[in-house]
Amino acid sequence: MFKIIPNKKNIGAEIIVNLKDISNKDISKIKKALNKYGMLYFREQKLTSKLFIKFAKYFGNLANYPRLKGLNKKFPQITVVQRKSTDKGPSFGEQFHTDSIYTKKPPRFTMLLSKLVPKKGKANTEFCSQYLAYKELPNPIKKKFKNIKGKYSSEGPISVTTKERVKEKGKNIKELESSHKIIRKISTNYSIYCSPGHFVGFSSKIKNQEKFKKFLFKHQIKKKFQFSLPWEKNQLAIWDNRSMLHQATPFKGNRIMHRITIK
Repeated sequence: MFKIIPNKKNIGAEIIVNLKDISNKDISKIKKALNKYGMLYFREQKLTSKLFIKFAKYFGNLANYPRLKGLNKKFPQITVVQRKSTDKGPSFGEQFHTDSIYTKKPPRFTMLLSKLVPKKGKANTEFCSQYLAYKELPNPIKKKFKNIKGKYSSEGPISVTTKERVKEKGKNIKELESSHKIIRKISTNYSIYCSPGHFVGFSSKIKNQEKFKKFLFKHQIKKKFQFSLPWEKNQLAIWDNRSMLHQATPFKGNRIMHRITIK
């Protein structure tokens, strides 16, 4: 069985399929759906780490996360994203962002596989379609940002949410910095590619920078562009970092997610 169920306004979609028994035809459909909806999720997927890696490789070469050590020596590409009930700070990723934009070649896709989750609806991940955000930008703003790049840092505002895990499993790295065009074309669609959680400035000198930054950030995360994904155990989500912002929602309790990023 293979079925696609789009969310409201096409902000992501659920796909019903057994990922343990998937065909090349199914993979082709999933890739097309990912381009269209920006984020997909699959419920009731009891995948081992080996099968998780196998599925991820259909979408490209796997990336190593620069800030945290991998699951183990056998599966270094899997990062454990964990929230503990004893954690005092914000949840890992608790601010709208796009993954690893502070690198020269950020990952195109991110996958999360839930291993331990609190009560459904208590630890959602919120997604924000940057296809829709771009479409609703005023034309003068589209023109203004067309050739402007944003500057990003691994020590940007969101870095405070990784401190608990970096203390436990962090790699000893220097600050990573990059710059990327704010408007991107993906297939036939345009998207805003800007990560509020990592942003440290514009690469070009423009008047009223603070004003435009505030406008852009406020516009990108409007409620009408959002979908809130409730997690269940053994649920997998994949999203395109070029067309979706995401953030963890605040919660108290224990949660374990296995994460893979794809070049």
